[in-house]
Amino acid sequence: MPFRQRMARHFGDSLSPEKPFLSYYDVLLTIEDMKSLKNDWLTDNNIAFWEEYLEHETLPRFPQARIILLRPSMTFLLMKEPDMRHVRSALPDFNKVTHVFLPINDNRNVAIAEGGSHWSLLLVSVLDGIAFHYDSLGGANYAEANLATRKLSEIVQRPIRFVNLEDSPQQENGSDCGVFVCLLMRHLLVKRLLAANAREKVSMSMAGKMVDSNGGRKEMLRIIENLRKEGERRRSASPFASTKTPPRIE
Repeated sequence: MPFRQRMARHFGDSLSPEKPFLSYYDVLLTIEDMKSLKNDWLTDNNIAFWEEYLEHETLPRFPQARIILLRPSMTFLLMKEPDMRHVRSALPDFNKVTHVFLPINDNRNVAIAEGGSHWSLLLVSVLDGIAFHYDSLGGANYAEANLATRKLSEIVQRPIRFVNLEDSPQQENGSDCGVFVCLLMRHLLVKRLLAANAREKVSMSMAGKMVDSNGGRKEMLRIIENLRKEGERRRSASPFASTKTPPRIE
């Protein structure tokens, strides 16, 4: 049974699955998203929030970085929209970008939101013309990641070689794929790309990397709760403050 239906059955009319929990820059996390983050398959919103968080809390400390964290919705558009003019108009400008992170989902039906069942991570080095695919469930998203690579190659107008990293850390259940994507994304961003100097060759292999998915879920929940409390404190201290100041509570 889909998570949304399970939520509705469990809570009935007492709790709307769309009830907002935290608004953080361009992402609105709902009660449903929080329940997913605790012990289920991560939603698009969960992953988009994590990318917003890295983009606003980590990347500003490295102003020289030219790295884009593409949201799940934009990756889906890249893969499924046949008119590349529409895709180009919606995507960021990649002219000066060195690396792009893309969350890959296996949703094949454009009519069904949240319709997929597996997440993986694609890290594209536009600089080197290589796309590294990290799949915590063997090669389950091989075809989707390969397609995203070809489409991005069209956008940046240069060849990109697709590499499926078979030594990627593997999940032990059927629901941790999104958590793996988030934790590997942060590790690759912070420990590999941002920590390297300009002349250094950086290994993109995650062989031997241990991923604590339960710890990752708890950390993400803690970050969200802290942001929510911070927003509440701001509102209490200044009730007339602009609601555009993130984070904010709806």
